[in-house]
Amino acid sequence: MDFILLHFDFIRHIDRHLSHMTQTMGPSLYVVLFLIVFAETGLVVTPFLPGDSLLFAVGVLCAMDPVWLGLPAGGFVPSLPVVCVILFVAAVLGDTANYHVGKYVGPKVFTSEKSWLLNKKHLIRTQRFYEKYGSKTIIIARFVPIVRTFAPFVAGIGGMHYRRFIAFNVIGAALWVGLLVPLGYLFADTQIVKERFELVIMAIILLSVLPMVIEIGREWLKPNPAQPTAGG
Repeated sequence: MDFILLHFDFIRHIDRHLSHMTQTMGPSLYVVLFLIVFAETGLVVTPFLPGDSLLFAVGVLCAMDPVWLGLPAGGFVPSLPVVCVILFVAAVLGDTANYHVGKYVGPKVFTSEKSWLLNKKHLIRTQRFYEKYGSKTIIIARFVPIVRTFAPFVAGIGGMHYRRFIAFNVIGAALWVGLLVPLGYLFADTQIVKERFELVIMAIILLSVLPMVIEIGREWLKPNPAQPTAGG
């Protein structure tokens, strides 16, 4: 329970945490950001790590004045171009690693429907995404939490041609990082971002999970097949 509360607090106040990390870590923050995005996209056991919210918050951070962050004038603030390149590479490598894990490990580790992390339902949900969107799932899933983590894994299991996977992987990573990080940078100076940043983050998370919620709702509302009657 403590871990869940700490995780929620980190996401809700991700701007404050990133500001503190900038103050204490300096350029080493680039390494931490790389590792978070790589793990969130590349390890099927870490779908809970921040993705969309982190990218937006990092964009905001890149636009901040060092003094506002509690740093001396001219102090370290992440560079927007450097951040975009680092996160793009992390996203591509993460999906690539995930693809190979899926290819060689397969569904063997997803046998339980009670496990929180290695839950078979996550795998089935992602497979449904593939049935609906095909190979484009690799791109679309970038913007859907949890599915984003499992999509390359399922691609590996299904034996998607590697060149085809890499093409969709690169396009998806470029769109994901290239949209969300600059978006945070552009809106950093707006009133709502300055005063109610946690609401912006919550809105991003809700918009991210909305497609998945809609899909689940549609499946839940589908009428059950008529039960066969006795003798007929």
